[in-house]
Amino acid sequence: MYTYDSSAAGSGQIEFLSFRLGGLEYGLDFRKVQELRSLQSLERFASSGEIVEGVAVSRGVIMPIVDMRAAFSQGARPLAPTDVIILQLSSCIMGMVVDGVTDVVKLSPAQISPLPVNSDAGEAGCGYLVGLGEVDGRRLILVDIDKLMSIKRNAARDPDGAQQAA
Repeated sequence: MYTYDSSAAGSGQIEFLSFRLGGLEYGLDFRKVQELRSLQSLERFASSGEIVEGVAVSRGVIMPIVDMRAAFSQGARPLAPTDVIILQLSSCIMGMVVDGVTDVVKLSPAQISPLPVNSDAGEAGCGYLVGLGEVDGRRLILVDIDKLMSIKRNAARDPDGAQQAA
């Protein structure tokens, strides 16, 4: 379960950056966001269908760029000018390509519905999902971006490992 840091939520509300991906709207903890950019240049390298699209340089730091459309099996689209969320994760700095950034929303714990527990799904299946947030008639799928990227990185490194662990 997602825990809220009381020092970041003095008013009891948490800020989430909302973004669109494949017709759905998602939210991630705004404290993980380093900056928002438009994708302009990208050094591509062979990735044999993996989610890492290439690398980019931001403020002198070379970072991987992950195409979330490919990560969620929606098929990678040509990288036309699009939004990139630069994230400061616990393990690295990376960029995340999304269909578009919507806005920053504040949610109180009462506005976040936990997901039902499904013992068959397991932690790897949806352990990165925080819950559903509701604000102004919109529903946001809230994700723990550190957990999501950890799962995606491990799957990219060892695609058979996930099946062996099951």
